[in-house]
Amino acid sequence: MTISKLNWGILSTGRIAGIFAQGVARSQHGRLAAVGSRTQASADRFAKEFNVPRAHGSYEALLADPDVQAVYIATPHPQHVEWAVKAAEAGKHILCEKPIGLNHAEAMVIATAAQEHGVFLMEAFMYRSHPQTLKVLELVRSGVLGEIKLVQATLGFFAPFDPAGRLWSNELGGGGILDVGCYPVSFSRLIAGAMSGQPFLNPVEVKGVAKLHPQTRVDEVASATLKFANGLIAEVGTSVGLSQDSSARIYGTKGVIHVPSPWIVPSEGQDALIHVTIDGRAETINAKTAENLYGIEADVVAQALAAGKRESTSMPVADTLGNMATLDRWRESVGLLYEQEKPENFKHTHTRRPLRKRATGLIPSATIAGLDQPVSRLVMGCDNQTTAPHGAAMWDDYFERGGTTFDTAFIYWGGVMEKLLGWWMRHRGLRDQVTVIAKGGHTPFCNPEDMRAQFYESLERMQTDYADIYMLHRDNLDIPVGEFVDALNDEVKAGRIRIFGGSNWSLKRIAAANRYAKRKGLQGFSVVSNNFSLARMVDPVWAGCISCSDVESRRWLKKHQLPVLAWSSQARGFFTDRAGRDKHDDAELERCWYADDNFERRERAYALAKKKGVTPIAIAAAYVLTQPFPTFALIGPRQLSETVSSLPCLGVTLTPREVAWLNLERAKP
Repeated sequence: MTISKLNWGILSTGRIAGIFAQGVARSQHGRLAAVGSRTQASADRFAKEFNVPRAHGSYEALLADPDVQAVYIATPHPQHVEWAVKAAEAGKHILCEKPIGLNHAEAMVIATAAQEHGVFLMEAFMYRSHPQTLKVLELVRSGVLGEIKLVQATLGFFAPFDPAGRLWSNELGGGGILDVGCYPVSFSRLIAGAMSGQPFLNPVEVKGVAKLHPQTRVDEVASATLKFANGLIAEVGTSVGLSQDSSARIYGTKGVIHVPSPWIVPSEGQDALIHVTIDGRAETINAKTAENLYGIEADVVAQALAAGKRESTSMPVADTLGNMATLDRWRESVGLLYEQEKPENFKHTHTRRPLRKRATGLIPSATIAGLDQPVSRLVMGCDNQTTAPHGAAMWDDYFERGGTTFDTAFIYWGGVMEKLLGWWMRHRGLRDQVTVIAKGGHTPFCNPEDMRAQFYESLERMQTDYADIYMLHRDNLDIPVGEFVDALNDEVKAGRIRIFGGSNWSLKRIAAANRYAKRKGLQGFSVVSNNFSLARMVDPVWAGCISCSDVESRRWLKKHQLPVLAWSSQARGFFTDRAGRDKHDDAELERCWYADDNFERRERAYALAKKKGVTPIAIAAAYVLTQPFPTFALIGPRQLSETVSSLPCLGVTLTPREVAWLNLERAKP
């Protein structure tokens, strides 16, 4: 295959940028085209030193250079997300220095931008492309070590303390875990994957310890134990305040592999040694190459692009996301939270620019009587975005896609979700532009007195003085329905609630509440939030859960036109490849949704999806949104990719015949 030279732009002019420039100059398929710096003088100096044709005095100018095809982002990692997103928007392919960001949330933002703009993305772990690493993987897969049980990998060095320096600064994401601990974590996950015939594995447990510097609170020395589902244990260590062996060992029942220099791998003819001892017999393998370590990395990008790929097998995007998630868990276990990651300080967007609605493809909305703002047809469930960076990544993206409705509850993560949403709304200044659904009064606190106390605490957590929609999270049949109606109307009169409803309330009970309200001249239940999906809920997901998907409920809802805020609208993955008559890995999925009639619905959804050229989950969600009464689907994405995968349903049109056929009410669509 003939590969054209790939024109590289280098974004930033620090030490690693110079090393990469030398690598490109020695590569087979790369060409230095331009460099960008924050000042023209710095760009000129770099261009002269490394023989780069054009020097730009700003990063923006580099990204606007039409001759630049790919950019190497070499800024400190807290700046990666801003410039990687801008590079993707400029149509430039991206090689981003490790770690790809400050946390997993930033990695998600970068990955989503690269995918949406169709550009290549790879995190720059140069050791992953070297023949030495490939040989180690070959040995692991061959089985010569027997059953592999332990990996030990370290990377640490001593740097004098400098509170303003990159390695020690809290503001710059300093410490060893992110700067170099990412290498042994990456290596361990790589070996775990090779053992199981996969590109990588993510650990099921991460337990760490660290010594944090008393002044800047970044890790001087840190270690962690990773446990994988296949039984492998990995002991990883890192430091910026202590020199370490910086090697890797892989232990099996028949032998051991020792890699003296696994990270900065010798290249350009230097020995790259792998020491292997099997059943007491020692052998040294030399994986040396005449190529430059960073040149190999640049060529991997060029070769992938020539093959029409948008990521590399050397370091796929999913691997990067898994590595960042593991580093997050390591930092969490040692109590390392950077100041800029704290909710009260997270005033910025990941892209460091104001939120802006997209020009096209916005999430549609519909009105509900009693509300000033329309309600998004896809409602963002705020129940698992457990950090400020994660919440900001998910909620900023949703808002820019046109979503304005957020659903949370008093019990979610002990109040963490309400607090994070509150800080997000405050920092973004969006309270009057969004619709907030709050829930409280969950069993065993489902009574007017506890409901009221929880509601006031919810308002305080969310830093707001009202909820657009308030939902009783459960019902309590021991309390006359009128007592709930009276208590909720008190809050309506006080201006703390606009409209209210019930989550997991029977329609019979709601009807009784509304009859009482009508007799007393009060506001009644305006919405219901029960399970509603194409699949029948065979067994409640949680105790007290109620569905309104059955024929009788749908008839009642059609007659009364009561809006439904549907949770588990896609049956918690039943319409994906996670489910199947022969799949029994997910006990909860099987308990709640496995039944012959549901599998028949699933098969029909797959058939209609194939016909319409969409995914089965898009058909399942479209079913929920295509009812003869107002419906809104609650989604609970944990990743940006899950938000993206939820959107196609908005473009699916189902006829009444198709809706009936999907629900087994017609023989033919």
